[in-house]
Amino acid sequence: MADARVIHFEIVGKDGKALQAYYSELLGWKLNTDAPGGYGMTDPASTGLVVGIGSTPDGSAGHVTGYVTVADIDGTLARAVKLGGRVIMPKFSPGGGATVALVADPEGHVLGLTQV
Repeated sequence: MADARVIHFEIVGKDGKALQAYYSELLGWKLNTDAPGGYGMTDPASTGLVVGIGSTPDGSAGHVTGYVTVADIDGTLARAVKLGGRVIMPKFSPGGGATVALVADPEGHVLGLTQV
């Protein structure tokens, strides 16, 4: 577990295009928006890790979520539940060989998990 690293965070909200424009202008980030739904992603070589910016699928206010890479996503999900957390989004593959899931800690803070 000591090798768990933050590799991605995302900023999503009601108007993904406006958020993309804001952060691009504010920080000089260039976004590749070829992903489904126009979800934009930075090049980690320029930002230090992948930053994703887009719209929430349900039009809600949005959130900022960090993603940590883990060696065993199933085991980590099971440990999260055993420790009093809960699975917010079951694991799935967005493509590119990655698997992602979301968990909430006992107070409700959300953390993304990814296994490549």
